[in-house]
Amino acid sequence: MKKSNSGANNIVGLLGKGTQFDGKLTFEGTLRIDGTFTGEILTNGALVVGEGALVNAEVKADSVVVCGEVHGNLNAATKMEIKRGAKLYGNISTPSLIIDEGVIFEGSCHMEDGKPSREEPDS
Repeated sequence: MKKSNSGANNIVGLLGKGTQFDGKLTFEGTLRIDGTFTGEILTNGALVVGEGALVNAEVKADSVVVCGEVHGNLNAATKMEIKRGAKLYGNISTPSLIIDEGVIFEGSCHMEDGKPSREEPDS
């Protein structure tokens, strides 16, 4: 699997394998989840759901990378990547989306370019 360096220098937290966390999670920078998380995630940073991770949450982040299993709605302000072998059950919203071959995705996708809409002049 190709590794991305985006946000790698400012990882602020890791929920390792075997870790279980329930609740609301907020952070700045990059967080990687390799364990189990249930609840809500709100951040202006990046979220990485590692291989073998199980996340059952509503997520609002700047960017999201999914390598594990996610149940819930994901909103990524800049970009989202769903890597080979990942499972995503929920709706996604992002202006930039990459889905690898072999992904299981059950839900809907909403994409906008992230730019303000141009208003038509009045006639």
